[in-house]
Amino acid sequence: MALPSFTQHLKVLEKSGLVQSRKIGRSRLYEIQPKQLKRAQDWLARQHLLWEQRLDQLDDYLLQMKEKPE
Repeated sequence: MALPSFTQHLKVLEKSGLVQSRKIGRSRLYEIQPKQLKRAQDWLARQHLLWEQRLDQLDDYLLQMKEKPE
């Protein structure tokens, strides 16, 4: 990955609050923000559960459609 792309990704993470940066001399130090990371993890877990339920419903529906006589 090229440095400008990497830097852009870090800016997005910082804007979302997942990391925090500070400049020390010519270097920039990034630190993960655990509380925000936990919020993101919780949201992803809810989305995972939601989509798992939806896909199970779709599977049930497709099985019912398959069992119906034509």
